[in-house]
Amino acid sequence: MAWRPQEGGLGEICGLLEQHISPTSDKSVIWKQLQHYKQFSDFNNYLAFIFAHAEGKSVEIRQAAGLLLKNNLRSSFRTLDPAHQQYIKSELLPCLGAADKHIRSTVGTIITVIVQQGRIFGWPELLQALVHCLDSNDLNLMEGALAALLKICEDIPQELDSEIPGLTERPIDAFLPRLFQLFKSPHVSIRKLSLGSINQFIILMPTALFMSMDQCLQGLFVLAHDPIAEIRKLVCAAFVQLVEVQPAVLEPHMRNIIEYMLQANQDADDEVALESCEFWSTYCEAQLDPELLREFLPHLIPVLLSNMAYAEDDESLADAEEDESIPDRDQDLKPRFHSSRSHGLDDMKDDDDEAVNIWNLRKCSAAGLDILSDVFGDEILPTLMPLVQAKLSTSDARSWKEREAAVLALGAIAEGCVIGLFPHSPEIVAFLIPLLDDKFPLIRSITCWTLSRFSKFIVQGVGHQKGYDQFNRVLMGLLQRVLDTNKRVQEAACSAFATLEEEAAEELTPHVAIILQHLLCAFGRYQKRNLRILYDAIGTLADAVGGELNQSRYLDILMPPLIAKWQLVSTSDKDLFPLLECFTSIAQALGTGFSQFAEPVFQRCICIIQSQLLAKASVDPLSAGVQYDKEFIVCSLDLLAGLAEGLGSGIESLAAQSNLRDLLLQCCMDDASDVCQSALALLGDLARACPVYLHPRLSEFLNVAARQLNPSEVKETFSVANNACWAIGELAVKVHKEVSPIVMTVVSCLAPILQQAEGFNKSLVENSAITLGRLAWVCPEMVALHMEHFMQSWCTALSTIRDDIEKEDAFRGLCATVCKFFLDSLVDEIKEIYIL
Repeated sequence: MAWRPQEGGLGEICGLLEQHISPTSDKSVIWKQLQHYKQFSDFNNYLAFIFAHAEGKSVEIRQAAGLLLKNNLRSSFRTLDPAHQQYIKSELLPCLGAADKHIRSTVGTIITVIVQQGRIFGWPELLQALVHCLDSNDLNLMEGALAALLKICEDIPQELDSEIPGLTERPIDAFLPRLFQLFKSPHVSIRKLSLGSINQFIILMPTALFMSMDQCLQGLFVLAHDPIAEIRKLVCAAFVQLVEVQPAVLEPHMRNIIEYMLQANQDADDEVALESCEFWSTYCEAQLDPELLREFLPHLIPVLLSNMAYAEDDESLADAEEDESIPDRDQDLKPRFHSSRSHGLDDMKDDDDEAVNIWNLRKCSAAGLDILSDVFGDEILPTLMPLVQAKLSTSDARSWKEREAAVLALGAIAEGCVIGLFPHSPEIVAFLIPLLDDKFPLIRSITCWTLSRFSKFIVQGVGHQKGYDQFNRVLMGLLQRVLDTNKRVQEAACSAFATLEEEAAEELTPHVAIILQHLLCAFGRYQKRNLRILYDAIGTLADAVGGELNQSRYLDILMPPLIAKWQLVSTSDKDLFPLLECFTSIAQALGTGFSQFAEPVFQRCICIIQSQLLAKASVDPLSAGVQYDKEFIVCSLDLLAGLAEGLGSGIESLAAQSNLRDLLLQCCMDDASDVCQSALALLGDLARACPVYLHPRLSEFLNVAARQLNPSEVKETFSVANNACWAIGELAVKVHKEVSPIVMTVVSCLAPILQQAEGFNKSLVENSAITLGRLAWVCPEMVALHMEHFMQSWCTALSTIRDDIEKEDAFRGLCATVCKFFLDSLVDEIKEIYIL
């Protein structure tokens, strides 16, 4: 018997949905009632019925029923009674042609969820319905089908390129010709939806689309001049994606496409201009022939420079007027992510913090100019520099945006055009320094960034008096801007100064006192957002000058406010992350000098790790007193590693009074790779500093680390494997023969990495070679058994490693293994002689 809704239940649910969409209703009460209804097996049937048939109800109620149905099906579709599944499907298909566009849009999202859960072959009627709708002349049916198809293409395009039992062709084979045909539709919505669907397949590039590329390109060329900006934007997006994944198909048309994209880059619609601007970076990153693009540079460069000026509606214009007295808003606090500690891996931190802000035409144009300078180098200077000089020569208040764009352009080309700019760099830097005092905040902030891009040159000049004086002027200029009253300038200056610190390193030594005075003065003035950047600048200073910081006159300036903030910030506050990172750098720089501050820092790290692990294991997270967040564990492990590196054997007395050993073993086995990665880094640092402390659970640590070297998983988790490999090597040189139970397992894992080195991360290959050498040093007889299988690749890997104590250990092991191998061979030969 077909399912039918009960009038009473229908009325109750409609009433509940009406309350649900009311802005004055108690959402928590309604949520509980909805959860109660979910217990009934046919609740989703009611929602489907209301969505499809409640013509007397408002569209908002029907839409609310549809969205609730979608959410329910996402988690429970596969467990529904098959009869209920079929009923819901049958009610949804007629809604594709609903008169109301909101209903048509919502049904597409529900259909996509069902396809995700039940696969396309589980709903053959859907394919028939979509084809029927596309072939009709009914605009509602066509729009509804295309909207649903677009959502499927966005979320699960591979479903339409799969074999369907009982069908002679894949769904994509039926849809592509129809979508291409609809490019010619007189209806804007149809053209836009059909092109949007095609674009979702470009990155995937199924065979059907590749074989239809001529037809696709012809359609794109026609739509390229569509009067509707949204459609021109989709055309530009299609060309950008094609350049990225299949540039060869564009080669016969590339000149015309470049001309079109150059024209689109000047479109009155900012979104079209932005989408087309992506083309230049993508073209260069695809390493296509630069010759074709070269002839367009005299036309392209002025367009990019023009688009680098702030637009009137740019959000930064409003933000730029905020001074330090205005409290940060929640949206001002960018999400921040801690990078787990890794031995030997390159720092993968993005040096452009602007990346998390809204991407716009200005930033895209600057990125395009940057990559053009990388590809064409000094060739762009004859076109660009006269334009930059003309903009910089203006002085009236109305043209400040043009001056700001010119300063941005200088920063964008600073690295790519380094040879051509080098002779003029003193003059460029000298011109920029006064702009640090410009009355417009955005000119001051961009000048900070551009000076940071010239940091390498600025530091290189300190060997002669003029260069040294200029370095001092830049350093003091940036420090003064660190104390700017404008928050945007504070941020730019702090970031730029951190870049200068990294480049200058020991050259900062004579200036440590004045730097600390400025940074710690800022510490008392900055709000949350800029405090995070300030912590980074303080940590970078510690990394740059190292042990020089370990003087009482510096520590008296640096440590009291940091310790006060450390005590003030809650253990569950994410503002603790950058502070933990800052303390890590300071602990490493001060070495044993940090011992006077170490105990409370150590104890708090242990407390954080312990409470977070408890929260993770608890059924009720609140019972642990904190909400689980693995970043707290990662940052604390990394700070403990910094303490171990800085204090050396001095950390043993702190560790002995704690349960660090047990917590560390638990973290080494954590299912979160970044927790495991940092735990293994700490294991290696503790092995160096106090191996005796690890001894009671040594075999467990060795086995856990060895398991991370599984050859089938190393490529996916190379950062974890890298640290595990290094930690095993550090343990080997401290505990010697006690590593023997895992030696053969580790050798069998490391040998394939060395033999196929080109397929692995460079740091992992180097650490593998070193650890193999260290194992060979302590257990040469075991490694010698298999030496002939990896000897050549082992030597090759070692030859590329810089000379240091680790390489020295590895060569000791290599020599010990070779001696053992030939000694055993000689004994065997002597035995054979005597037997004969």
